Amino acid sequence: MSDDQKEKAIAVWRRLLEEPEIRMDVEEQFEALVMMADELKRTGAIDSGDWREMVEEASAFYAHAVEGMDGGT
Repeated sequence: MSDDQKEKAIAVWRRLLEEPEIRMDVEEQFEALVMMADELKRTGAIDSGDWREMVEEASAFYAHAVEGMDGGT
């Protein structure tokens, strides 16, 4: 995978984090983000550290979104 392709793939991941697809609930969004991160790691676009950061970011987003749905702040 070229550097340009890697940058585009990471940008797609970031866009999904910031703007989920229409009719995509938070759980589906989280699962898609983790699957995308897994695929980026599998193809060598990112290393284990990058993967960990992406999954942690997706997890934090998910936790915050779920907290908001449960009436939290």
